[in-house]
Amino acid sequence: MKKVLVACGAGIATSTVVTNKVENLIKEHQIDAQVEQCKIAEVKGKQADADLIVSTTILPTTYDIPAIVATAYITGIGMDKLDQKILDELQK
Repeated sequence: MKKVLVACGAGIATSTVVTNKVENLIKEHQIDAQVEQCKIAEVKGKQADADLIVSTTILPTTYDIPAIVATAYITGIGMDKLDQKILDELQK
């Protein structure tokens, strides 16, 4: 099972929107994955148990796992490309 960290500045508002989008995406494509919502400050400590970071904010550092900035889910522009990026990472 894959694990996706969905992070925003406070771990509440925008990450909730993105969490819902990612959960729907993995269900729609029948990917065995779970999604955990968190604050961007928590990601560094949680990355060891995860496969992908999806963030709504600029990433403050580099990580050991792939990280995707998901502003398209907030703006509504480029959502198809973002969906494909996430799927590509989870299907590796």
